[in-house]
Amino acid sequence: MTLNLGVLISGRGTNLRAILVAAAERRLDARIALVLSNRPDAGGLEVATRHGAPTQVLPHQGYASRAAYDGALVEALRARAVDTVALAGFDRLLSGVLLKAFPGRVVNIHPALLPAFPGLHAQRQALDYGVRLTGATVHFVDEEVDHGPIIAQAVVPVRDDDTEETLAERILAEEHRIYPAALQLLASGRLRLEGRRVVGGLP
Repeated sequence: MTLNLGVLISGRGTNLRAILVAAAERRLDARIALVLSNRPDAGGLEVATRHGAPTQVLPHQGYASRAAYDGALVEALRARAVDTVALAGFDRLLSGVLLKAFPGRVVNIHPALLPAFPGLHAQRQALDYGVRLTGATVHFVDEEVDHGPIIAQAVVPVRDDDTEETLAERILAEEHRIYPAALQLLASGRLRLEGRRVVGGLP
């Protein structure tokens, strides 16, 4: 099936670009139905426009609760007939309101080998802890931070001379590779979520 994809962003949109390019090159059976940002200055909005994808800005300020904001997100996504939601640098925690609206169809990318180093500054956490390997994880989203059944991971060695910036750059290259591939598994029907168990995955 062709995914009707909604992509949520807050920043510069490098993973969004990887998804858009994969779809344009037919490596990903997806139509980008909506790119939605909570921040009007997000660079990813320009990325989406250059690729001809529709955009919408929905600032999170002014809502009584996280659930109320998520209700507005659901309304915007459903208005575009979205069936799968990809988080690509979206800096808001999601509530059950959105997750229940798209059960088993909300995915995220995180710059660490989860369950290690959830939350912000995962690359700095890896350096501070002194690990020799880190990487990137695509996972289904639940109501906990960077938690949920894992779909795909890629390993990145940590070099002795790495800074947070150099490590982040190499991890990002892996994110751009595995995120479209993981979404294609959903599109092809070779991946599904049964309870908390992922059935299928990357070889």
